Amino acid sequence: MVQGLRAGRQKPLRLSGRIYAVGDIHGRLDLLMAALARIREHAAGIQATTVFLGDYVDRGPESRGVVECLRSNSPTESVCLKGNHEAMMVAALRQRGSELSVWLERGGRATLHSYGVRDLSELWLVPSEHLVWLANLPLLARDEHRIYVHAGVRPGQGVERQKENTFLWIREQFLQGIPTEFSDHIVHGHTPEWASKPGASEPELLPHRTNLDTGAYYTGVLTIGVFDGCASGGPVEILSVVGSRAWGASQGKSGTAGSDSLMTQIMVND
Repeated sequence: MVQGLRAGRQKPLRLSGRIYAVGDIHGRLDLLMAALARIREHAAGIQATTVFLGDYVDRGPESRGVVECLRSNSPTESVCLKGNHEAMMVAALRQRGSELSVWLERGGRATLHSYGVRDLSELWLVPSEHLVWLANLPLLARDEHRIYVHAGVRPGQGVERQKENTFLWIREQFLQGIPTEFSDHIVHGHTPEWASKPGASEPELLPHRTNLDTGAYYTGVLTIGVFDGCASGGPVEILSVVGSRAWGASQGKSGTAGSDSLMTQIMVND
């Protein structure tokens, strides 16, 4: 697996050739497997790199399967970037307390259920090697013309001066930025719904950034941007894989699937 930038530790990796960027997966193993098959078919033996933009866990039903798949199964060289949900999961299971409470409210219960956890005495069922892998995921990757990141970057400021939380959590300040504030095209996820975005299930394609989060866990659409690492601008092609919307329809966008006993226990423990 190709490595990207970890904040403050090394220069971002320079990708080249054809690059496939995959939006937020959120526990939808079915869509991930379909996306891998679509990339394999589309690449047709051409040397390429796949960049996964983060948020592999939470809300959807098969977070464990997604993590295991990403650790071992890609049709091309791959970079798995860290998303805010990976950061929340690691903090929750290492620090417990309020971090665990916040994570459970933001989709963590579905993740615990995918690991077979039914109450807080079973948190040990989440393998430590999964937490180590999630904790050490890189924050950025880049090619000659673009930066690949989960949430975005602060406009008008070099990435080497920015903090990890910015790459994982920024929203309005980044999304409201204008093209002249960015020296690179930004490829990101994190925001499936936004005022200028065509719709939750559609990517947002702008001159200075490409938003590939299409709310896979509730829309049933996972989006892949195809980029030419030697050419500037947005994607040369958009690929989509479509599955059932049943998860989102039955559970809602809050991602609170799972036994209420998990939330009850953590509230008591707090």
